[in-house]
Amino acid sequence: MTTVSRGLPERPHLDVPKREARELLDQCKKRDKDALERIRRRHPKFKDVTDDAAIAIGLKLGDAQLVVAREYGLSNWTMLKQRIEANSAANALHAAIRGDDREAVVAILRANPEMLHLPVWSGNWGPPMSHAANLGRLDIIRACAELGARDYQHAFDRAVLQGKIECARWLHEHGAKAVPGVIMGACETLNATGFRFLTDLNAAFTNGEGDRLAPLALVLETYARNPAGKHEILEIFSGRGYKLPDTPMMAFHRGDASQLGDHLRRDPQLLERRFTLAEIYPVECGCASGGQLGLHWTPIDGATLLHLAIDFREREIFDWLLARGADVNARATVDRDGFGGHTPLFNAVVSGPWKDGGMTRALLERGATKSTRASLRKFLDWIETPHWHEARNVTAAEWGRGFPEENWVNTEVLQLLD
Repeated sequence: MTTVSRGLPERPHLDVPKREARELLDQCKKRDKDALERIRRRHPKFKDVTDDAAIAIGLKLGDAQLVVAREYGLSNWTMLKQRIEANSAANALHAAIRGDDREAVVAILRANPEMLHLPVWSGNWGPPMSHAANLGRLDIIRACAELGARDYQHAFDRAVLQGKIECARWLHEHGAKAVPGVIMGACETLNATGFRFLTDLNAAFTNGEGDRLAPLALVLETYARNPAGKHEILEIFSGRGYKLPDTPMMAFHRGDASQLGDHLRRDPQLLERRFTLAEIYPVECGCASGGQLGLHWTPIDGATLLHLAIDFREREIFDWLLARGADVNARATVDRDGFGGHTPLFNAVVSGPWKDGGMTRALLERGATKSTRASLRKFLDWIETPHWHEARNVTAAEWGRGFPEENWVNTEVLQLLD
């Protein structure tokens, strides 16, 4: 599913979102599937409309503008225009909040009072009070409150998500609530500090619709990589009565090498097993059927535990596997279209926004082959134009050098592979 979400460029101009709205409208009139799905995801009027023709006929330019504005994290087109017009002041405000310069923040907001209610950077980070909460700037939160900020709840949500507990506590004392769904933020970031804080407040372990499995699924499916936080959160779920399946993959997710050892004794071929997405992201824990919502870097469908330890940054499990003879040149399953067959080195080179070569050095020391070739296909989501990226018959180094999302490429690993 297409999930467009983006931030404004450093020097935004209204002509760009105007053009994007016209293009979206035109694509919908032509009944482009991806464009129609964007409308359904972002426009409440068309949320439950299943007839493509009905959307194509009923859509107006203003509707397309609303969708584009929401893709930029703003609630409507007017707010998007205001945010672009205030861009220079917003950049200065962002710098002042990051620098914890309370006086500068107050001066900018007094000169531009409308900015008190506009996102500084993105809709997710929110207006100045919420923006400050993301960064743990309590003095600035208080200053925004004195100036009349109203985004207490959003600021509270962001403080918890980022683990800024002093800020979260102050906001809670001044009216923010541990509403149903608030726990999802700490699950997304695997922030155990925020999760424990909400647990102490007796926050519901549900999403906003009351689904008690949704938070657990998010812990397993999230893009975040914080093994210690993930292990602690899963233990809290277990202590709250959640039945976590007794499988090798759940032992892996929990970082429990002892339990993995029990599974290895029962199944001596465990280190050679290839795991499907459905096993990695179990439906009984609320994950989407087939594992299609799990966020990872180099493909992991049909991968071994060693591949997975690299993607999920489970270094202790990684070392445990190597100590028991896991094959550093094991190939992932090849699908019917010929994609797959990659070794753990491929997962090491495209592994998210972290630049650490420790696991790669360990693989190379144990004989990992740099020249192995494979064909890979990866869907690139949460970018301006989601699409499939394919690389055929490439080495791990070529997979990294040709990957379009440079921030996902571990440059330290690339140097080790040259």
